[in-house]
Amino acid sequence: MSALALSVVLSLVSAVAYAAGAIVQEQVAVSSPEEQYAPLRRPAWWAAVGLNCLGGLLHVVALAYGPLSLVQPLGALTIVVALPMAALFVGRRAGATAWRGAIMATVGLAGLLSLVGAADAQSLSTPQRVGAAVVTGGAVVALMVAGRAAHRHPAVRSMLLATASGIAFGMSSVFTKTVAVDWTGGVSAADLPSLAVIGVLATAGMLLSQASYKGGGLAAPLATLTVVNPVVAAAVGITMFGETFRYGSTGTVLALSCGVVAAGGLILLTTERLAGPGPEPRPEPEQVSAAAGGLPGGSPEPQGAAPREEAVREARAGEVREGAFVPAQTRGEPVAAASDDTAEPQAAGYVPVYGGPYVPMPVLVRHRVRIRS
Repeated sequence: MSALALSVVLSLVSAVAYAAGAIVQEQVAVSSPEEQYAPLRRPAWWAAVGLNCLGGLLHVVALAYGPLSLVQPLGALTIVVALPMAALFVGRRAGATAWRGAIMATVGLAGLLSLVGAADAQSLSTPQRVGAAVVTGGAVVALMVAGRAAHRHPAVRSMLLATASGIAFGMSSVFTKTVAVDWTGGVSAADLPSLAVIGVLATAGMLLSQASYKGGGLAAPLATLTVVNPVVAAAVGITMFGETFRYGSTGTVLALSCGVVAAGGLILLTTERLAGPGPEPRPEPEQVSAAAGGLPGGSPEPQGAAPREEAVREARAGEVREGAFVPAQTRGEPVAAASDDTAEPQAAGYVPVYGGPYVPMPVLVRHRVRIRS
């Protein structure tokens, strides 16, 4: 197998590993909503962490065997791979809007990354590293605060946290590249702060990605993370590492067009999530009573019986017509009885007692009649 074919295979396996990790993370978020960022006691979450680490390792190895212009666009296939995998393994089927959004985001991102030209390897100076770390931390914290403020809108909150996660992962890649360039001349103690920043950003990205799947589904957070991560890294490469777009001004226009296509895909995914079916509204008691035939418990009123209000008034006045419907309890007030000396049960029916149905029991009624000689 040639080096180019090996890099393609490794890139595809890396996308599958990333997609599987995202599916597991989303399932963990659904099954444990009380643990938002780090469900450390869930073995499935650690399995997702392992899958993400495997995907990252394979991506790095693929970069060692193939060109950046090929490996980076193939990494954008994660969202396209994740949708059929989710339908196959966990029964989560994506709609037509989600598929259109995922394909648009993938095509736009692949086109954008393929247009970024390579530059000579160079590192960042100490002031640049400090500035990048401070700006990245401020952006991530601001997005976290905005996500907390949008807790009543799960889809918006999910996109904000996924964006923060993508920024953290993208800047982690930038610092990784910086440390890798420095290590070609030997390891020094000056790289320890950069290594600490890499660990903090990678951990924050993982925790934020886990939180983004809570109430946000799978497609929208994963697509946002997949797009924001390399776009941030490419933007830093263009502004700080001297990288440019291929084909001059034409390539720049094409890159901007690809960015618009990717953004349109993310908007479609967010819109599809916002327009998803919500919980069915609970019917009002009056609607239940009307639909059931007039009684709150769902039982129709006896045929030939007087209306409930009139029956209550007559029961309290001690004047009950024969065969009239009488509610089971009247808050301790005496219930009028039949006129004969036989035991007759009250009219069957359900009445609300503390919000639930009440089945009345038969009441023995005795009416004594004095016989005068």
